[in-house]
Amino acid sequence: MESAAAPDRPARIASVLASLLLITAILYFGRVFFITFVSAVLLAFLLEPVVNGLMRLRAPRGLASFLACALMLAVVYLLGLGLWLQVQGLWEDLPNYSRRIAELVDAAVQQIEEVEKTAREIIVPKRLREAPPQTEPAPAQPKARRKAAPAAPPPAQVQEVRIQREEGQLVNAIYQRLAAYTDAALMASFVPFLVYFMLSWRDHILRAVLNALPGERERQSMLQAWNGIAQVARAYLVGNFILGVLLSVASASFFWFVKLPYWQVVGPLSGFLSLVPYLGLPLALIPPLVAALPIYNTLPAYLVIGATTAVFHLIALNLLYPKLVGARVHLNPLVVTIALMLWYLLWGAAGLFLAIPITAGLKAAFDSIPSLRPYGQILGT
Repeated sequence: MESAAAPDRPARIASVLASLLLITAILYFGRVFFITFVSAVLLAFLLEPVVNGLMRLRAPRGLASFLACALMLAVVYLLGLGLWLQVQGLWEDLPNYSRRIAELVDAAVQQIEEVEKTAREIIVPKRLREAPPQTEPAPAQPKARRKAAPAAPPPAQVQEVRIQREEGQLVNAIYQRLAAYTDAALMASFVPFLVYFMLSWRDHILRAVLNALPGERERQSMLQAWNGIAQVARAYLVGNFILGVLLSVASASFFWFVKLPYWQVVGPLSGFLSLVPYLGLPLALIPPLVAALPIYNTLPAYLVIGATTAVFHLIALNLLYPKLVGARVHLNPLVVTIALMLWYLLWGAAGLFLAIPITAGLKAAFDSIPSLRPYGQILGT
């Protein structure tokens, strides 16, 4: 029997590796579809308590699902409308930001030139610096061919042309960047429909999956896995949302106090960007520092804004995150890091947001199925 089992082991290993490669290829090439589907599943888990609450009020599941999706779309619309109103004001102030950025770039170039000049004075001997360069005289041109040089445009006109050119380049860059995500935008339009059908057909789907299993034990394990994944998904989404709201309120209040422009948008944007795994702090610093460009000219002001934003981030991630999210996810830090790397390579930026709920859902499923519990222990704390 040992001789018969020995040739089977390499075959099993090869089969497992081939299956992993096939799954990886499917996830990578079908990333737009899977990102859309997983996002819809997470939203369906999030809205399930709302549907159950409406059903307790004697509403049919179809109507309750429709009302829950309508509520979700209304919230998204109101948030988008508020963001659009603020972006319109920001667009009108874009020349001021372009002018300020041009001034900062010019000042940085001037400082670099001064540093190079100082380094040259230290390194190059004085006698070599004072020696006149050997240049050949330019050949004399006939007087008839000499033409007067065109008059230089006034500095204000040059600055206006530069701002217009920079604004045009920025608009073109934004347009090209958005054009690359047309497929993602098209697939995102299917999310509300997917969420509605997942909610309204939830009992039918669950019953069909359970009936497809052979025994009662397998059905109980599948039902426990389903409930575990739903609980983990809701805990992760709700916990991050509450934490993002707290960060947004604290950041917006501070930005209002220091009279930062567009604090209504900069505060929530900085607060929710702070929740991005491993990249939250640098991403959270970008909106307030950019918004401060037209009004602050001294370095201490930027240091105060950056330090306060960093303090909010550290307090939230080290004190509040373990209580609101970490206590229910139960993933060890090594698994979280590997999951973030893996899903980022497969799905890009969307993988950073979906890596933790996907991995936590897998752990909840493994813990509910007896034969897979050792893998759940590997993923857990």
